Amino acid sequence: MAEPKRKQLRAIDAPFVALGPLGVAIRDRLRRLTPEDEKVLRLVGEHLGHLASRDLKARCRDAGDHCSDRWAARKRDLTGASSSRWAGAITKATHDQWALSRRCQFAHIEGLEAGVRMLMHRLSLPVGEKGTKRAAGGYRSKREWFHKSRRLAILEHRLDVARADREAGVVHVVRGGRKLLGNRHNLEAAQLTEAQWRERWQAERWFLQADGESGKRYGNETIRVTPDGEVSIKLPAPLVDWANAKHGRYVLVSKVAFAHRGQEWADRIEGDRAVAYRIHYDVERGRWYLTASWQRPVVQTIGLESARAKGMIGVDTNADHFAAYRLDPHGNPVGDPHRFSYDLSGTADHRDAQIRHAITQLLHWAKGCGVAAIGIEDLDFTAEKTREKHGRRKLFRQLISGMPTGKLKARLVSMAAEMDLSIVAVDPAYTSMWGDQHWRKPMRTPRRKMSRHDAAGIAIGRRALGHPIRRRTAPPPQHQSDAAGHRTVQVVVPGNAREPAHPSRNVHTMHAAERDRKGNAGDQRIQNRSGRAQCQAAGPRLTPAH
Repeated sequence: MAEPKRKQLRAIDAPFVALGPLGVAIRDRLRRLTPEDEKVLRLVGEHLGHLASRDLKARCRDAGDHCSDRWAARKRDLTGASSSRWAGAITKATHDQWALSRRCQFAHIEGLEAGVRMLMHRLSLPVGEKGTKRAAGGYRSKREWFHKSRRLAILEHRLDVARADREAGVVHVVRGGRKLLGNRHNLEAAQLTEAQWRERWQAERWFLQADGESGKRYGNETIRVTPDGEVSIKLPAPLVDWANAKHGRYVLVSKVAFAHRGQEWADRIEGDRAVAYRIHYDVERGRWYLTASWQRPVVQTIGLESARAKGMIGVDTNADHFAAYRLDPHGNPVGDPHRFSYDLSGTADHRDAQIRHAITQLLHWAKGCGVAAIGIEDLDFTAEKTREKHGRRKLFRQLISGMPTGKLKARLVSMAAEMDLSIVAVDPAYTSMWGDQHWRKPMRTPRRKMSRHDAAGIAIGRRALGHPIRRRTAPPPQHQSDAAGHRTVQVVVPGNAREPAHPSRNVHTMHAAERDRKGNAGDQRIQNRSGRAQCQAAGPRLTPAH
């Protein structure tokens, strides 16, 4: 009889400790601004925004022929209409925006290539052929096959255009955002009037940000904030007549006071270390904000062994909640599962607030448990949400598209670093399937309801601790007892600690002690045992010679 084929599992990557955050950003509102302050801010933002648009156009025109000489020429051209520092901030922002567009262009090409491959594969199969878990099958009908063939031609054309743009160095950038630009043609759907849209469009295209400079006074010469919260701006050359302070500066009436990380910010500016500032106008609320940001040295994360020393919190990320379970250093689940819910519907701000609230609850609970790290899956749905791969499964596509895995991971790492917790990222392969197989039923009790997600949290925590996910190893080679060692992979007897008492072993040990103490046990037939005693046919028992 032929042996059944075993499923080929993909290689599982080793867990690793995620690096800490590399930057900090804090924000405060500019309150009680006078009409003159607002007018100056609008004039400066509009003037510098026009220069930034002009510089971005020049950078896109250079495409792949860009060099340091062209950069210097663009900066000199901007300096006469603003200042050398404003020109440096504008050119740097232009390069960052152009580089981001190139990365997005490459990701778009990869997505188109994946879609073309999937369509060509499915179109090559007979109509109605069933697929497998690893590969999709053919299309259901000739009508669907025909529409997908048309779809393939459209994607191939888009792919050719995108590849040609990339080879020529062409990128498509919209200052102000492509989404807001599209709202101009759909004002009713966006629930905006033309005047409201125009105000938002202009505010998004303003430029009011300046990079910091180490060694300069308070870390920034262009937008300066003193330790007592006074904000002053170096005005561009055409607007220097609006200055109300020396050296062409304008001092705002409003003062800022950073509640979050205020002491860290104060220590930084008093040491004249670089701090970048950005002034932003929120059109919906009619408020002005000041954001301060700076880079931090790479946070020295603890080693993997140190992160595992006090146990682990295994977290399974889902569309509407975190399923978390605490494990001891040996991989044994402790206590009951915990669930931290969030709602990813609504606006982006609402979704972000929900994620932050859930992460805060998770971190506070982990801190109370006394662990040093949290194990979480290293999820990435970049190549997993195309319509060509999942076809009619619209709800599933919406599910994985709505999970902000990138933002969630970045926010979790930064928030955990503030509470002295490390994040251990693990391979997400088979965690839900194996957790459900090995841990859901054994952990279920009349008072504890285990879901598939709770069991996945245990599997993730065990993988982060370096243990296999399954509860027990294969039986020992001799027999079903523990003569060859423990069957459970999670039991570790540290040092000189005693193993917990086992009922069957206690009885055996007690009988052995009494036999050593009393000698021969006597006639075995008088014992309350089933079956005939073996010693009756064996004759008198021989004692070994001493």
